[in-house]
Amino acid sequence: MLAESVQGHDYYSDDYEAYKSVLYWPAIHHPMKDKSETYSVEGTNADLRHYLARLRRRSRCFSRSEQALHNAVKLFVYAYNCRQLFKQRFPTYNPPLMNFATPRS
Repeated sequence: MLAESVQGHDYYSDDYEAYKSVLYWPAIHHPMKDKSETYSVEGTNADLRHYLARLRRRSRCFSRSEQALHNAVKLFVYAYNCRQLFKQRFPTYNPPLMNFATPRS
């Protein structure tokens, strides 16, 4: 199933040897000298695990269908992006993510 997903053209990671065996070639791997440039990606991954229980522990919470997982991630991405745009406009106000979970008309 993973092999059927959309593949990236470029991959960025630290220069850990194991990544060379996991990446899909002919994609380009850009090794980073350290992890200082990955903080925003790691922060977003932490937010995904925080808000979507099904991405925390497989033994406790999981999606029974691929479509349910797809819908949950799609809703999260929509709300997260709306909140990020809001925070750019109003940097001193940090509203909860739930405020953006429903599309506004």
